[in-house]
Amino acid sequence: MSDLFSRFHHICIVVSDIDRSVAAYESIGIGPWNDMSALPPITEFTIDGEAAELAGGFRYREAHVDGVAIRLCEPPEGDSPQRRFLDTKGQGVFHVGFAVDDIVAADTEVTQALGLSAYIRGRRSDGSGWTHFDTSEKFGVLLELRQSPAAKSADLQDA
Repeated sequence: MSDLFSRFHHICIVVSDIDRSVAAYESIGIGPWNDMSALPPITEFTIDGEAAELAGGFRYREAHVDGVAIRLCEPPEGDSPQRRFLDTKGQGVFHVGFAVDDIVAADTEVTQALGLSAYIRGRRSDGSGWTHFDTSEKFGVLLELRQSPAAKSADLQDA
């Protein structure tokens, strides 16, 4: 049995207005929220195995509650998986993320040994990246594996 989904990293909630959502969470004591805009550039991006253009304008904020990372995502207008989710389901949990040491090896293991299909893949020039697996029908949410940038790999606050 694989242990790839054993290191919880974060929960990602898609929202329509990130500023309003941050204010709402802060009103009940959840925060502070960190801006996640200073991340290494994405060099490879695919949706359903096809090269895709990553839309600009995503807004992300992250807070930690008792060691648990909560990430808010406000997608831009235009087509993206997060925008489709927001437009069809409304605000809610888009994915649950788990940390791995080697995203390429983990991605291969999950697709080949566990039979899960990759939905969204993103890779950065520093070797970090993520894969969202098409698990929404089976688990009610997408599952994500991610390798964080090396300089921050032990820090839950990284991307």
